Amino acid sequence: MTLVDRRLISHFDWTLMGLALILFALGVVNLYSASGFRMEDGITLTSSFYRKQLYWGMIGLGGMIFFLLVDYRHLHTLAWPLFILTILTLLATLFWGKTIMGAKRWLDLGLFNFQSSEFAKISLLVICAKLLSQDQGKLGWNQLLMFAAIGLVPALLIVKQPDLGSAITLLLILGGMILFRGVRGPVLKVLALITPAVLPLGWYFLHDYQRLRILGFLDPSNDPLGSGYHIIQSQIAVGSGQLWGRGFLEGTQSQLRFLPEKHTDFALAVLGEEWGFIGCFILLLLLSLFLLNIVRTAAEAKDYFGCYLAVGIFFYFFWQITINMGMVLGLMPVVGIPLPLISYGGTSTLTSFCLIGLALNVSMRRFFFKKN
Repeated sequence: MTLVDRRLISHFDWTLMGLALILFALGVVNLYSASGFRMEDGITLTSSFYRKQLYWGMIGLGGMIFFLLVDYRHLHTLAWPLFILTILTLLATLFWGKTIMGAKRWLDLGLFNFQSSEFAKISLLVICAKLLSQDQGKLGWNQLLMFAAIGLVPALLIVKQPDLGSAITLLLILGGMILFRGVRGPVLKVLALITPAVLPLGWYFLHDYQRLRILGFLDPSNDPLGSGYHIIQSQIAVGSGQLWGRGFLEGTQSQLRFLPEKHTDFALAVLGEEWGFIGCFILLLLLSLFLLNIVRTAAEAKDYFGCYLAVGIFFYFFWQITINMGMVLGLMPVVGIPLPLISYGGTSTLTSFCLIGLALNVSMRRFFFKKN
């Protein structure tokens, strides 16, 4: 083994990897419960979601190892080809995608369905890291218009699927990376004045069901069996967990099938009902430590490209965690965002592990490059 290999291993972030594996394991255990439902005779039947999640976890670990071993600086060269491939993939999804529950978000690849919007998050993150690392002055109007174009093209294609939640997440990742870089004062003041006036116009571009979700969020009791049903059942599940929870496989909202999407968007509600405040606090602590390790990776990176990659990865996880928890607690509208490493989702799990591998890559190579 060469000296370089030994140094890579010695600087490997075992804490970040350990936290990721612990979170995934907790997610699988929670999915085992979320996959079940109790019959009238007391027998609990389980579906195969947790087994499928294990398979995707193994595939995700393979993706993590790949992104870990290949020098992340190669992505600097591949950024534009990856972005163009993303646009082509999103277009292919619109024309030849598989329709599930009225949405055309997946490409049928035979063995599995591939969600193209997840690939878009990776490629946008990479292209933004490349462009942001080229110079270090604060951004002006010209640069902001360029980033707006880069972000809006995939976002609009994702909205057409329709997948408003993924499009919003994509733009939030972009916005977070831009704010981290810095925007010139006068530009920031103008944006702060314009944004509140422009946002309400988005109401007219929403689908009817998306408007109903927002109205259901504002007053769930107004339509308790329709647009407000998800939020009401989720709040009942989380609230009934109290301090210690009802116990594993003992939740009523989840096991009696009152809680919808309990294995995906509302997996956290299952955990809250069965493990209570203590279980949710432990999960939140683990997620916070996980995010802080990615922040440390960004702070200790020795090149700007690696730093911005880590920043983008942080915002990928931060926004999805924030939005999902907000949905489950009724603090945000239901927009279909999973909780990373906890919720069921093949492409989401694969994307999460690939980005974790990329963060580990930046971390363990930080001692080999000079700050540029």
